[in-house]
Amino acid sequence: MSVVSIAIDGPAGAGKSTLSRKLAQSLGFLYVDTGAIYRTLGLFVEQNGKRCSDPKEVIGLLDQAHIELRHEKDGFQHMYLQGVDVTEAIRSNRVSSYASLVSAIPEVRSFLLEMQRTLAKHHNVVMDGRDIGTVVLPEAKVKIFLTASPECRAMRRQRELSGKGNELPFSQVLQEIVERDEADQNRPVAPLRQAEDAVLLDTSTMNFEESLDALLSLVKERLPV
Repeated sequence: MSVVSIAIDGPAGAGKSTLSRKLAQSLGFLYVDTGAIYRTLGLFVEQNGKRCSDPKEVIGLLDQAHIELRHEKDGFQHMYLQGVDVTEAIRSNRVSSYASLVSAIPEVRSFLLEMQRTLAKHHNVVMDGRDIGTVVLPEAKVKIFLTASPECRAMRRQRELSGKGNELPFSQVLQEIVERDEADQNRPVAPLRQAEDAVLLDTSTMNFEESLDALLSLVKERLPV
């Protein structure tokens, strides 16, 4: 039986990671958070005293980066950098900004592309990111573009940060969301966009349970699972 790929794309703060993970659990699929891979590389660049904004400095480190994605017994995807678990370390806003910078470099995307495709060759996967349906897995059986208004995404992000003890003004969080959208949509390589055959799901007016139900319904309409 052939493996099945589900591609979920969308802007920052749309809830892709949490919803995709729950979707994968519901279907018994492997969840792949591609953004975490770019965050890990961004962290590696920073640790080596280089600038993520300088393509030459980033490219010069690629051969030294040992990045591994593992699914542990806790059911979550863990990222390892040079053999060290950096799953928590890559979740800061600072590292998020690094991911946006390094992901705009063509050589970086080529370097990490095979890792992502290999996972999809050997497992049923739910993979989320910015260009999964358009570039990474263009033949995915199901493609969904998950989004919400910038204000809604900023509110969710602010709530998430607050829960971790990081209190930021709403205006700052919203500005970061808008700036990330602009960077992702206008980067020259694999920009954020909805694939022509992807279904749009806007969760601005939905809570988490409603969003997950809507996601499951879309998948089951298109996939005999």
